[in-house]
Amino acid sequence: MNTSDGWRPRRVPEARGRAGARRTPIDYAKVGRSSVRRRARGMTHSEAVAALEEAELQAHLDRRDEAAADDGGRRAAELAEWQRVVQLLAATGGPYDPDADAVVQEELAEDRRREEAEQQRRQEQQRVADRAEELARLGGAGRLDRSVPSQVGDEAARDLLDENRDYRVAEVDAWLARALADHSGHYADPAARAASVGLLPVPVRARAALLAALARTGAPVDGDLEFVGRLAQADPDATNALAAWLETAAVVKGGRA
Repeated sequence: MNTSDGWRPRRVPEARGRAGARRTPIDYAKVGRSSVRRRARGMTHSEAVAALEEAELQAHLDRRDEAAADDGGRRAAELAEWQRVVQLLAATGGPYDPDADAVVQEELAEDRRREEAEQQRRQEQQRVADRAEELARLGGAGRLDRSVPSQVGDEAARDLLDENRDYRVAEVDAWLARALADHSGHYADPAARAASVGLLPVPVRARAALLAALARTGAPVDGDLEFVGRLAQADPDATNALAAWLETAAVVKGGRA
């Protein structure tokens, strides 16, 4: 069966990309509402009533067609939209103008908000990817040191490298731990240091805690101190316990106990 705009209900296929990845599914109900609004433009109340009756008849006939039953909700959405348009024109008299329809305009505004949010999400995703590539390149070249300040979002860049199993994530972990211990870069902000609890892996935070504790004892910590990283990775709890013990020892030594 064909509708008045030439569309024939059909079984909705699963939307997939070329490589089998799922694409954003088609909103058939939204397609149906948009179709009604295009056809209803300029209609009077009586014309909209006639269009609704025709749509109801077509829906009744299509119930006999098994393929038409699985239409993704388009038919039901069309009927509901015709009913809404008829009710609207009963109050306003018509002709129908989607540009003056508050419901339509609010939906369009919501679509724009979603599109803007999606665009921002993609931009942030690209920014994280670019930063991850930069940190990996610097780490691989042995140039990821104190001269490179940490930035907001570096934890996400680090996570992306980890997800991609990039071997240079170890260099990034050491650099982040150093920045956290030194309170440098964006970790100069206490709020950023507090947020790191939920953003950095436990071994990285344990490594930062031990580096900070060693610095307060007066021990030289200018080198890489690779053993700190190995200890933090092997046993973060023991590393944190050692850091706490060193902090206590530094306080006692300074006469502030």
